[in-house]
Amino acid sequence: MKKYLTLLIAICSVFIIACNSAKLISSWVLPGATAHKYNSVLVIGLTGAKDRQIRESVESAVAKKLNEYGVTAVTASSKYGPRTFQNMSDEEAAKLVKDDGFDGIMMLALLDKNQEKNYTPGMVTRTPYAVIRSRWSRNYRVLYDRVYTPGYYTTSTNYELEANFYEAEPNELQYSAQVKAFDPGSAANLSADFSKSVIDDMVKKGILTK
Repeated sequence: MKKYLTLLIAICSVFIIACNSAKLISSWVLPGATAHKYNSVLVIGLTGAKDRQIRESVESAVAKKLNEYGVTAVTASSKYGPRTFQNMSDEEAAKLVKDDGFDGIMMLALLDKNQEKNYTPGMVTRTPYAVIRSRWSRNYRVLYDRVYTPGYYTTSTNYELEANFYEAEPNELQYSAQVKAFDPGSAANLSADFSKSVIDDMVKKGILTK
């Protein structure tokens, strides 16, 4: 029974991994950085104006994932609005965040978004050898259906995102990661897969503690 249970867990794990559209491409940790408990983290998303839904969704998903590790995380959209830091100097922005009690800043950016068209033929079956050797009229009908059955196009959207984690004091980069997401289907799926990939890697690399 234990053997079958172990096998079932392994199969489920593979299935879960396969369903994750996001793939961690690379990550970097500041040499000598050690994990410690962050009390409050500000999550800032950066996307184009047309992708506001993605920005808010990614911010919320990452904040939620951080909260699962006992870190109080707040999204910049809810705390300050979308453009609070745009007209501030570096010093003014850093002071505002520090004065508001944040000891960590997670900056998320949508670096690239592209669409791909993929053609799927209407019929992809191969003609059995027995049919080829049989009557030409039968072979004609099989090949006719294969050639003239209309195919169709599907469009997939792929994303490239980056996550950078800073300590508020001394305002230094601790961690950076790049993630690609392949046709997640929705902003919610993209956000969930991205946040899991990044936060799990941060824990693995020793930047966050459970």
